Amino acid sequence: MPWQNSGGGGGPWGGGGGNGGSPWGGRPGGGGPFGGGGPQPPNLDDLIRRGQDRLRGMMPGGMGSLRGLAVLGVIGVGLWLATGFYRVNPDQQGIVLRFGEYSRTTQPGLNYHLPAPIERVILPAVTRENRIEIGFRTAGSTDGARQVSQREVAEERTMLTGDQNIVDIGFTVLWRINNARDYLFNIREPEQLVRISAESVLRERVGQTPIQVAFNEGRGRIEADSLRVLQELMDSYRAGIEIRQVQLQAVDPPGPVVDAFNEVQRARADRERLRNQADAYRNDILPRARGEAERLLQEAQAYREEVVARATGEARRFISVLDAYTVSPDVTSRRLYLETMEQVLRSSQKVLLDRAEGGNGPGVVPYLPLPAIVQRPAQPPAQSQPQSTETR
Repeated sequence: MPWQNSGGGGGPWGGGGGNGGSPWGGRPGGGGPFGGGGPQPPNLDDLIRRGQDRLRGMMPGGMGSLRGLAVLGVIGVGLWLATGFYRVNPDQQGIVLRFGEYSRTTQPGLNYHLPAPIERVILPAVTRENRIEIGFRTAGSTDGARQVSQREVAEERTMLTGDQNIVDIGFTVLWRINNARDYLFNIREPEQLVRISAESVLRERVGQTPIQVAFNEGRGRIEADSLRVLQELMDSYRAGIEIRQVQLQAVDPPGPVVDAFNEVQRARADRERLRNQADAYRNDILPRARGEAERLLQEAQAYREEVVARATGEARRFISVLDAYTVSPDVTSRRLYLETMEQVLRSSQKVLLDRAEGGNGPGVVPYLPLPAIVQRPAQPPAQSQPQSTETR
């Protein structure tokens, strides 16, 4: 041929000697259109040919001999067995399947299973917390690079309370795998299962709670009860799932009636305020009224006891006097006369006159009450005239 390379001659592309007739001069020292002075990549055909030569040298009798085939078989089996090594990360568990059936569970580290198709391994992450949002969907990054936005899902967040009111509730469920075997073989679509179960449980709890309790102090109780019931439901399914947290994000009235709802809330607040004022007034007036009533009752009781005691004493005195009069009428009459005169004269001013012996006294003497005149100088003259007292 006119382009055949002979000796060190060049071809039509100016190939250097010893390049095997390559049109691009791929070896050092050869010429080519891209320059042959620098290092060039190795020739793939040469590498394959050299590897075949070395393999023939290792196998006496050639590739087609029995011994050569045995060596190739041993090498192939070794490579096949080496494919059974696998590594389980710290956040994973290794589930080994033998012909598609569960065989064993392996822990983090380097492990081995029989190569495919005998055994294969599944590596679920068992320490990662999974998040399910119900009633809303979050879009955006949570690392601060972008602002997080939420999109409401009306068919999930609208619920009915125990007092027949409608509320919009969004909540989040955090869960993770606690039994990889049950998680892989007992349930299908675990995320959808957790979503549907959580929504059902929360609707049940909200349906048993009044709206005011759900808005205020009942949030914590709803979360705790929902977590407990949802975990019991997952255990009954043998889902291998641990519910870590149920967190209410928002409990609000529906958007179209939010103004009317706020007005109702204000009216209820006013009612509560007026009720508190009435309770305060009642707590102030009732104790005082009860105290006054108790005082009147005690005074009446004391008066009754006093009157009864006095009447009882008078009756007993009269009976004793009657008994004495029955025994000695003259002495008793004299004593009664003297006691009566003592009571009459005790509070009046008296003048005593000594009567002469023989019964001839001076008779009636005019009496001028000077002490009374001195004590009452401003009284009218008609009241200050002298009074005469006759004493026998």
